[in-house]
Amino acid sequence: QDVTEEQGWKDVISTTIKQFSRLDVLVNNAGIAVLMPISDMSLDDWNRQINVNLTSVFLGCKYAMPEMAKYGGGSLINLSSVAGLVGLPSCVAYGAAKGGVRIMSKSLALEGAPDNIRCNSVHPGVIWTNMQAGARGATGENQNDISPDEMVPPGVPLGRVGKPEDIANCVLYLASDEANYVTGAEFTVDAGMTAH
Repeated sequence: QDVTEEQGWKDVISTTIKQFSRLDVLVNNAGIAVLMPISDMSLDDWNRQINVNLTSVFLGCKYAMPEMAKYGGGSLINLSSVAGLVGLPSCVAYGAAKGGVRIMSKSLALEGAPDNIRCNSVHPGVIWTNMQAGARGATGENQNDISPDEMVPPGVPLGRVGKPEDIANCVLYLASDEANYVTGAEFTVDAGMTAH
């Protein structure tokens, strides 16, 4: 689905309800990063990052929350980034969008609480995904020729790049009943990067 299209979200939520009769968990995980200094960034670059990284989260939550409320609640899990917590060079639009996800998640936690809808944000650090590989210049077939540990930026205390499973485990916790008293929180999964 194109997560920036409102009708697409309506269709996905409707299809989910038809197939499973209810909606318990929504993970907003779509994201792109166009990393460049603001002086080089076009308005189109800015708008695309805001649309994919922030507006899509708004749309997903907007259409998921009423359905969750009908069945006694649910869990919204919004993927932000360490760039939504601290400033990073060449991350102006990306950081603005991810910071927006962080604060939106706290507001939605308050809005959803009367209906037992929890909302939390997850803030990954350097995780070896296609997006991270592309940002580091490893694209296509040569991604497999590069060791993620060769790409560890300075300032990562554990000294290694994370795996998608590291984020998935946090998301799984937030989706589960074990997190039934957790809402409005931000979970930083960054090997200590923002602990400085």
